[in-house]
Amino acid sequence: MVSSNPMFKPVNWKKFPLDFLRIQVGFVLYGLAIALIIRCNLGTSAWSVLEVALARILHLTPGRMTMIMGFLVLSGALIMREKIGWGTLGNILSIGPWEDMWLGIIPPITHNVYLQTAMLLTAILLFGMASAIYIGVDAGAGPRDSMMLAIKRTTGISLRLARGIIEVTVVTIGWLLGGPAGIGTLVYALLVGPSVQWGFRLFKVEPHKPVEAAVVVED
Repeated sequence: MVSSNPMFKPVNWKKFPLDFLRIQVGFVLYGLAIALIIRCNLGTSAWSVLEVALARILHLTPGRMTMIMGFLVLSGALIMREKIGWGTLGNILSIGPWEDMWLGIIPPITHNVYLQTAMLLTAILLFGMASAIYIGVDAGAGPRDSMMLAIKRTTGISLRLARGIIEVTVVTIGWLLGGPAGIGTLVYALLVGPSVQWGFRLFKVEPHKPVEAAVVVED
């Protein structure tokens, strides 16, 4: 183990090559899930509502906006002295490019409710699998989850309330900016938790800290 900065989780260099490969699989699936939920045109996750809205305004790709937002959110978490890991930085640098790649492959779907619904549910299933793979590596929470954990630690409110405040704020701003909020946003909010729990069981993931058991990656 090598680490001299208490703000950063230590890196196990012996396991790093395998962990890096595992976490990239999670990021690939996560990018695919984001692309599917955007292309189904039924409404996206809270953060994607905001990121897609800003991407349109700033004339950026959604993946690039995801990266920029990740760095902005991470800066806030660091100011609040939340501990991060190499996986946190990997999350920011990797998911956006994978997202843009999949968006370039998957066409937008409209006027086909059955296919759109199938894409939405597949995306939620993939979110659960990707989250379990990513969290199972134990390389640090994603930037958005790091902010959630920082708010919980500094204010003393519950993890659920911290997450709720963040997501309601994010989806409201995104919707006001013209982001793709819709019925799919509500379906995602209701089903992503059970999906992640299923992913944990499927991959036999045991969170290393009690607080991490409640963390659902939202990138």
